[in-house]
Amino acid sequence: MFKFVISKSNKIILYNPIFREKVKNIFFMTPAFIIIRLLDVIDIVLFAFLLYQIYMLVRGTVAINVFIGVVLVYLFWLLVKAFDMQLLGTFLGQVIGVSLIAIIIVFQQEIRRFLFMVASASRRGIIHQWLGKEEAGYHVDVREIVQACGNMAKSRTGALLVISRISPVELYAGTGVLLNARLSAPLIETIFFNGSPLHDGALLIVHGTIHAARCILPVSQNLNVPAGLGMRHRAALGITEQNDAFVIVISEETGSISYAEYGKMTHNVSLADLQKKLEAEFPPVNS
Repeated sequence: MFKFVISKSNKIILYNPIFREKVKNIFFMTPAFIIIRLLDVIDIVLFAFLLYQIYMLVRGTVAINVFIGVVLVYLFWLLVKAFDMQLLGTFLGQVIGVSLIAIIIVFQQEIRRFLFMVASASRRGIIHQWLGKEEAGYHVDVREIVQACGNMAKSRTGALLVISRISPVELYAGTGVLLNARLSAPLIETIFFNGSPLHDGALLIVHGTIHAARCILPVSQNLNVPAGLGMRHRAALGITEQNDAFVIVISEETGSISYAEYGKMTHNVSLADLQKKLEAEFPPVNS
């Protein structure tokens, strides 16, 4: 209930004793000592970890702006609830409720990718996926890949090779042709030969074998990507923004070799540097 009172400076002001008491309780009635339990620490760590995983899913994409907006609205709603603003609190509560449906629509790709990762946890181990530990038991033949890249670079044959690490790339295999063939330089060159029906799209290397070809990859949604970047390079950035795969790109125009990882691309790589990088990323199983 509001009251009109006269201040010491003879000004009429609107006064609400209940609101003043609430503000006083918020800012001045805080206990001198805050007791933090072990359970509280675990709660904070788990929440921060979950928030970090969500951020990693949407970083570098247009969805990051939506994610930040949702977090800000939610924090503002908590502040409104703390001050017990009934009208604004009710309105924001309804907005947040409706926003759940909008979030599912906006983040459908990220949710699908997360659920696919969880579904494969029984086979790979979700702890190993999140902590980035290397999965053992298969060997990537680096020499065959480097040999194929060298020959295709000389002939200026455009190529896009995706080598899986921990996160699954089988989700994209459904857009292409399944092969499950032994990894070899002649087969890679044959697939990307201009007259081959499989030369368009990406080649997926999973567990050291050629899993699929002619696969469609998501194009980068990063607004900072240079406008002159070709579709193969954009696709390489796109999948590495969403996945921890290592991607090799060979330009059809210049024959230059590039590789992408974690949403960043390195251009004009020599064969020696490419081999050194691959050997570091995919060491022999028994090493």
